[in-house]
Amino acid sequence: MPNNRRRLVGRVLRNSMDKTVVVGVESTKRHRLYKKVIRTTKKYMAHDETNAIPVGALVKIVESRPISKTKRWVVEEVLETPEHEEA
Repeated sequence: MPNNRRRLVGRVLRNSMDKTVVVGVESTKRHRLYKKVIRTTKKYMAHDETNAIPVGALVKIVESRPISKTKRWVVEEVLETPEHEEA
């Protein structure tokens, strides 16, 4: 029986909180009148149990039960890590 939880892919924008990362998920859509492609970024707070995901990493997040007031997502896997740490 497959689960039907939503899964999104995005970049880690911030990891300064304990066991939490902020993931920015970018989406594109076309303006209905002017037909221009608009990019929007939505931020999601996701649970990171190991505190090991660096800023700039590409991650897959999955919907879960409410963990706190703002966290409803969990990091499922790290798809790509940045080559160098920025100071």
